[in-house]
Amino acid sequence: MQIEDKKIGDLLVVTPLEKRLDASSSADFKGKIVDWINAGYHRIILDLSKVDFVDSSGLGAIVSCLKTLGGSGDLMICSVKETVMSLFQLTRMNRVFQIFPSQAEAIQAAQT
Repeated sequence: MQIEDKKIGDLLVVTPLEKRLDASSSADFKGKIVDWINAGYHRIILDLSKVDFVDSSGLGAIVSCLKTLGGSGDLMICSVKETVMSLFQLTRMNRVFQIFPSQAEAIQAAQT
């Protein structure tokens, strides 16, 4: 899976560049995020602006990344398309994650 990353101080903004986060890509996605967490990034913004579809495997990978942080960091989500947001709402994950309308708003919230 291709992932773009941008470092802003101690903040890491991660943008998956593929349209789907599903069974075929979730393990690779999770591995890359966990590698960044193990490298010391504990404040992560996941920008889903390019992702049109997330299945249960993809959602599980995102939740697993949050668990890897174990309360010693933040995993915020931004720029979620309506189709993906409906999955977050259906599974009530919108209550677990801080979700922001745009990357700029997520960065601003992380820096305050």
